[in-house]
Formats: sequence, C-alpha cells, structure tokens
Amino acid sequence: MPRDTATTTARLRLIFAQGSIAPRRLLLERFGGNADQALNAGSSAWQEAGLNAAQIARLGDRGNAIQTLLRRSLAWLEAPDHHLLFFGDADYPALLAQSADPPLALFVAGEPGYLWQPQIAIVGSRRASVGGRENAHAFARQLALRGFAISSGLAAGIDRAAHEGALSCPDGLTLAILGCGIDTAYPASHRALMQTIAERGALVSEYPPGTPPLQHNFPARNRIVAALSAGTLVVEAAERSGALITARLAAEAGREVFALPGSIHNPMARGCHHLLRNGATLATCPEDIASALLPMLKHLGQALQARLDAEKPTPATIAKPLSNDLQDILQVMGYDPVTLDMLVERTGQSVTALASRLLTLELEGHIQVEHGRYTRSHRS
Repeated sequence: MPRDTATTTARLRLIFAQGSIAPRRLLLERFGGNADQALNAGSSAWQEAGLNAAQIARLGDRGNAIQTLLRRSLAWLEAPDHHLLFFGDADYPALLAQSADPPLALFVAGEPGYLWQPQIAIVGSRRASVGGRENAHAFARQLALRGFAISSGLAAGIDRAAHEGALSCPDGLTLAILGCGIDTAYPASHRALMQTIAERGALVSEYPPGTPPLQHNFPARNRIVAALSAGTLVVEAAERSGALITARLAAEAGREVFALPGSIHNPMARGCHHLLRNGATLATCPEDIASALLPMLKHLGQALQARLDAEKPTPATIAKPLSNDLQDILQVMGYDPVTLDMLVERTGQSVTALASRLLTLELEGHIQVEHGRYTRSHRS
C-alpha cells in the first residue's frame, strides 16, 4: 500500500514517461531522489536531464488516459502484498541496481525480500521437448532444495517447467519476471500458476498494471532476469531465441552461463550447443551449477556487503552477530565433516530450509563445503 500517495503518484508519472531510463535517473539524482521535486521542476529541467520530446510531453500530460493509468496503478498498490520498488530505495535489489540498465522501478506481487535471495535463472524454448521440460523441472527442484531461488519468465515450455520444479519443493522459492503488466497473465493459461507464485514467491515487472504483452517488452524483460541471477541455465533454445539473449546479457554482466547438451537432431538444442562452443559451462547435473556458483556468490556477497558497509559504516572490529537459527546449526555441526543428511537428522529442519541457511553460513565464511561435506571454518 502506498505510504505517501503524492510521492507514489509522482513516481508513477516518471514511470509512465517511458523511453530511455538513464535521463530519468539523472533527473532524480539532481533532486536527491525526490520524485515530487523532479516532477515539479518543469520542462526546462527535464530537457537538461536529457529527456526527449516524447518523454517531456508525457510528463506534462494531465489527460484522461494518464489519469486512468494512475488510478489503476494506485488501486493495484492498495492491495495486500503489492509493492513498488523504486530505484534508489533501500529495498531495491542491489544486484539489479548495479547492472548496466536497471529499471526505474519494479512492481512486485509477493515478498520483495525474495529478490535478494541467491537466484538461478532457468530459461529456454516455449516449444520445448518433453525431455527438455523434464530436465528443467528436475534441475529447478534440485537447485531449490539447495537453497537457490529459481527465476524465469512465466512463459510456456521451459519457463513453466522451471517454476513448477521449484514449487514442487515444500519450501521451494521461485520468481517470475514478466514482460507485461504485473496484473496480466500471459499466456492466459498460466493464471493459476501466476497466482501460486505470487503467494509463495514473487511476481516482478517493470511495466505498470494494464500493460499488454507487447513483443518488444520481452527482450527488455530478459535483462532483468539476467541481472537478478547469479547464473543462468539454458535448457533448450533455438539458435535465435530470447533465451540466448538472456544468456548473452548474463555473460556481459559477468555472471555464469550454463547450458545443457542435447541431441544433434533436436533443433531446440542448437542454441545450447552454440553457447557451449562459445564458452558456456557444461551442466550435466544440478551439482555442476551449485558448485560453480559458490565462488561467484561469495564474490557477489562481498560486493554487496561492501556497498552496505559504505552506506551504513560500522566499526570493522564489530562482527555481525549470527541469528539463533544459524548458531544452532553451527552448534550441532561440531568440528568434524558432516553431510546434509546428517544435519537434517540432527536439526530436524527440512532439507530446503537447512540448505538455504548453510548457504548463508558459507557465504559469510563460517563453514566450508567440499565433496558434499560441511566443515566449520577456523573463524567459527
């Protein structure tokens, strides 16, 4: 629910201006992030920030169409678990903010904190084979069991299988990044799945409620999928496909790209083979992905922590205390190597919940994992 309707309205009007995002971010920076002041600055300030004529016209528009958009968006935001994350806000996901072209804002249905969870994107063809869908489901399930959130685009084929694979775990977490308005089910047959994801994870879109699924929205959507994730897995894809766009954007952002090999007779495997020839990491099992991403996640975790420390400096001598749940895990772990099954038995926690907490302990340097066995580090 909007806490300040005037500020939310100003932010929405900046979103409705459409077009290039960079000049709108610059405009906000010139007014200290204050959307009300940026909106009231007038056309000369907008032009100085680099907004083009069409954007300036839309910012100045007070017609019925804009008023209808505002009413629809404000009504959507009034509903429970509906959020607007604006660039520069504390809850705007840091990985996305650091990307080359972050959206001005995100509409989120569900829990916005899940956007900070370590994510793996699973993408591929809408016309996937039965085997491709089975692989996407299996990889998503196993990676979700290891504590990763699974992100994808809610499309038919591989996307749907990936979302459903994550949801097949009792505590599995999945995020759907949409290429249309946050209130629009596309395809329409995925409406029930969309509702389940909103209840158990999060729906994410940079497009205001009511935006139709226009073709040019989907390549833009893919940059968000790539930027939010530590790695991207392509399961099946043609040589010219949106999945390959997502993989390219992930590689350009310095993220790991994985691909599953397929039959030489399957046209939907040619995109994966192209990626493998050009440096993507071969994935034959979920463990290939989980183990390869740990160094990346540590690096990203350190970068995020450095940013948070810079924003809220604290004495270096004061260590961040562990939560009781994490302290309990270290206590039952002891000082000898243990497997995940052993820890499940000792703690009584589910595999999914425990795997997520073990990942947190590893990223913070309290434990180490090698050959599937966990050991406390010297600092713990």
